[in-house]
Amino acid sequence: MDIHNTVDLEALKAFHTEALYNSYDYFGAHVIEQNGKKGVLFLVWAPSAEAVSLVGTFNYWNDEANPMDRVTDTGVWGAFFPDITTGEVYKYKIFTADGRAIYKSDPYAFFSEVRPDTSSVVFDLNQFTWSDDKWLEKRQNFNPYQSPINIYELHLGSWMMKEKGKFDNEAFKSVDPSSFYNYREIADELVPYLKEMNYNYIEVLPLTEHPFDGSWGYQVTGYFSMTSRYGTPEDLMYLIDQCHAAGIGVIFDWVPGHFCRDEHGLMYFDGTELYGGIDHPNWGTKKFNFEKSEVRNFLISNACFFFEKFHIDGIRVDGVTSILQLNFGMDHEPYRNQEGGMEDSWGIAFLKELNQEIFKRYPFAIMAAEESSSWPLVTYPVDKGGLGFNYKWKMGWMNDTLDYIELDPLFRKGSHDKITFSMHYGYSENFILPFSHDEVVHGKKSLIDKAFGTYEEKFKTLKLLMMYQITHPGKKLNFMGNEIGQFLEWRYYEPVEWFLLDYPIHEEQRQFNQALNRLYLTEPSLFIKDHDPDGFRWVDADNRDQSIYSYLRLSSDEDYIHVVLNFTPVAYEGFRIGVKDEGEYRIMFNTSTHPYRNKNYKYVKSEAKPMHGFKQSIVLPLGGLEGLIIKKKRVVRK
Repeated sequence: MDIHNTVDLEALKAFHTEALYNSYDYFGAHVIEQNGKKGVLFLVWAPSAEAVSLVGTFNYWNDEANPMDRVTDTGVWGAFFPDITTGEVYKYKIFTADGRAIYKSDPYAFFSEVRPDTSSVVFDLNQFTWSDDKWLEKRQNFNPYQSPINIYELHLGSWMMKEKGKFDNEAFKSVDPSSFYNYREIADELVPYLKEMNYNYIEVLPLTEHPFDGSWGYQVTGYFSMTSRYGTPEDLMYLIDQCHAAGIGVIFDWVPGHFCRDEHGLMYFDGTELYGGIDHPNWGTKKFNFEKSEVRNFLISNACFFFEKFHIDGIRVDGVTSILQLNFGMDHEPYRNQEGGMEDSWGIAFLKELNQEIFKRYPFAIMAAEESSSWPLVTYPVDKGGLGFNYKWKMGWMNDTLDYIELDPLFRKGSHDKITFSMHYGYSENFILPFSHDEVVHGKKSLIDKAFGTYEEKFKTLKLLMMYQITHPGKKLNFMGNEIGQFLEWRYYEPVEWFLLDYPIHEEQRQFNQALNRLYLTEPSLFIKDHDPDGFRWVDADNRDQSIYSYLRLSSDEDYIHVVLNFTPVAYEGFRIGVKDEGEYRIMFNTSTHPYRNKNYKYVKSEAKPMHGFKQSIVLPLGGLEGLIIKKKRVVRK
């Protein structure tokens, strides 16, 4: 069969010179029928190869049995092989210009063998029957800026495990796949839990294929291949379908900045640095060469692929700083651009191109940047000079806040501005407030263990911290285990310590977060004006001596809440606070009183005693290390 009559040559021309954002429809292994014969069409880009052969179980890995044809003079090789079907294991054997022969996995493979095996597997992604039509229709009109977004971040393999600490390789802690639940099994446990806990999004650490468990998925070898550790692509589709049925959006963590150096992956793919060559000094990876049209098409197609084939609702882009800067935002400066600067102009252009295309196709998407520098306009539209994301992780807020809670309360007054400073730049970008996986590993301690104080004070502080996050402007993200007060740091080879819920203090922490999350999803003042300065007002930002902060969150001039946070163990029988309007007020949520959201709290009538710039004030009891949310009684007008 003449391969040139089978391949879309115009599409391949666009891959090299223009935009081909569905390149996955052409490259890789596709089950098709040609001239009455069923088989698989293979297509791979290897411009510097002298020859390419397809090898696999079907030809006993004989590199002479199935040579591929050079389809174009731009280095695309292809072949149609009849009588091959799904489940076949294969690789490309690439003969390089310098006389070497190297085995490579398919960059566009849809499925892979379970590591440590590294071959690609033929898979048809179009057989799953989705049932999320209502979700897909509803999300077309989704406005994230005026909606509650409460994200539960998790590592799928260690959220829950069948067997704790069972390794294939003790030295490298490669977890035996039999320890994992697969995508379908985990769906039956995870989705009801998310619903019960009032999270409305999940963000999953990278699920693309990666060889080393200890990379957590951030060193990728198969960008279009969802990891086989947890089952097949259809199993993952089932998990996402179940999330959507429960009203839960799905965000993928994605790593477009750099790729893994493993021999079967993208490094020196055709004997040359085809996909990129700059070494990351800390990560042991290679940076993508964003100047190449083929690389940009590969990556942007990958992002579109997740939306198209897996119905995801958003992407968190990892390591944006390393894309924006030639030297990864680090102190050493070996690389310079043509103007002598350290900005990666092609990386910048790639991010803009990516976001423009995603929002053109998927206007409902969450596109969140993990960007750790002070790069301006990350969440501004491209036509306004921005990078085009709609959200950025608020890393400065996270660092300041966690530094603050680690302090002895006696000394917190000296760092009072670690809490107030975030509002100085609170509306410079659209922010997500993250307490992520990165903060509970490598000796940093778990979230609760960071908190200063006795065992009981740590729980009080964790509740206070959670209330501060929920009531601060910005969308919310918490890593698994935060919600139950797990003291042990996260380990990718051990599950969340669910047994802790047998202890009342941990179960109370879970119930607290459940109630607080519910309040967040149902209280408009906590999300309607997240990105509008009119949605926040300090009541008292200057109470340094008592380390007490108070502020308003507003959805309108009539609908608002007062928040009071006491970051010392000192209690007050009567604490006076200024209130916005004359009327009756009650505590609608208290970090110390179970049930935390108590509709039976008594109303307190305001007094005409000016305070905090208001004409009215109220007096309420305020416990040590306690947070209160106060709301005015609604007046029903006839």
